[in-house]
Amino acid sequence: MVACGTMGHVTRIVIIGGGPGGYEAALVAAQLGAEVTVVDCDGLGGASVLTDCVPSKTLIATAEVMTTFDSSYEELGIIVEDDTPDPDSPARVVGVDLGKVNRRVKRLALAQSHDITASVTRAGARVLRGRGRLDGQQDLDGSRKVIVTAADGTEETLTADAVLLATGGHPREVPDAQPDGERILNWTQVYDLDELPEELIVVGSGVTGAEFAGAYQALGSKVTLVSSRDRVLPGEDPDAAAVLEDVFRRRGMNVMARSRAASAKRVGDRVEVTLSDGRVISGTHCLMAVGAIPNSEGLGLEGAGVRVKDSGHIWTDKVSRTTAPGVYAAGDVTGVFALASVAAMQGRIAMYHFLGDAVAPLNLKTVSSNVFTDPEIATVGVSQADVDGGKFDARVVKLPLLRNPRAKMQGIRDGFVKIFCRPGTGIVVGGVVVAPRASELIHPISIAVDNNLTVEQIANAFTVYPSLSGSIAEVARQLHTRKLAEEG
Repeated sequence: MVACGTMGHVTRIVIIGGGPGGYEAALVAAQLGAEVTVVDCDGLGGASVLTDCVPSKTLIATAEVMTTFDSSYEELGIIVEDDTPDPDSPARVVGVDLGKVNRRVKRLALAQSHDITASVTRAGARVLRGRGRLDGQQDLDGSRKVIVTAADGTEETLTADAVLLATGGHPREVPDAQPDGERILNWTQVYDLDELPEELIVVGSGVTGAEFAGAYQALGSKVTLVSSRDRVLPGEDPDAAAVLEDVFRRRGMNVMARSRAASAKRVGDRVEVTLSDGRVISGTHCLMAVGAIPNSEGLGLEGAGVRVKDSGHIWTDKVSRTTAPGVYAAGDVTGVFALASVAAMQGRIAMYHFLGDAVAPLNLKTVSSNVFTDPEIATVGVSQADVDGGKFDARVVKLPLLRNPRAKMQGIRDGFVKIFCRPGTGIVVGGVVVAPRASELIHPISIAVDNNLTVEQIANAFTVYPSLSGSIAEVARQLHTRKLAEEG
């Protein structure tokens, strides 16, 4: 298929930003016959691959091994020879070389970026290193100009029939807690550490803060998690957040709820974090995980007629269009959902729409997401907040993993499966899984939500015995039984 514009020429697509939204859009557009140029300044894959998702989950993979070993080796009957000389002060049986871990993290991130670049160029797209910006309104023929500035200051002008903005975001900074890359860190800087922080203060209890707090606790740091809200993960399922917070505390983490950090400063080889109520906590390192800011400045948006929200995010509709004709946006810069999977879908939808292929609008109710803590927290569809707030009428059943035979065999004590279904029809509309590898277990529930399957259909599907996925079928059976009881 050859993508043609109104003048009969091959359609020219310029994509600013090489993250998941950008490179997935490039692959689609190239496959549909467009002439594609990806403008990127850091390396394809963007923050997701180079400084965020891939690196953090690689670090967490090491932490998972440590946690699994520490928490269950005695229960499973594993004997470890320990030659600690003083029995009253036993050393940790398993340790970690953080420098080696971080070198592996960086190596894998770069390898993934190179693989993506190879895929994009193999598809026929051009990758141009530099920073891009829109240059004014549409031309009379409907095309747009994009100015690309290289690292040496030279400029190149590209003509595009459509432009996709996929520039991502960067860590938010607290004015009185500026990262120095050594003791006060943001989440892009932690991979430069050669030694494990002895006492780590994590400011922020959202997904990023919780993931890093849990990981470093598992690796051997003494962690204090500073949360300005009532609980950890305030945006997640409350039952799931309660389980995780209980696990954090049980493993020795100091979780400080309703505690807002006002400043952080270095005092010699330590960091002092001052809370808004005047309390001061001290540690060897501090990780600031207080959200992200969209990379929407310097893109020429106002002059191009692109609407920007008060938050700095670019407004888009369900097919990724901005308010400017021929200009689309995808990923974290839109503020729709800070997930690589959503960014990729937004980018693909944008290209399908502009190039005239079949397209379905973005449906956030079918998006599955995961918090890579231990245990993991995976969710899809309708949430507990939707049900509790009266936004959605649903039946809910939650089953603790303690009842699952495979969980008992593996020494898994924490977690549950929760499914939401419509009353009457029994159609599955949402679910929550809290378990090791919940990111894998959520998939059958995601399929059910996406395809309007009923709890009866889930219950009647065979599961392996014993398996953690058996709990999904058991919850579905309980919901089906409840439905029959209500009908009777």
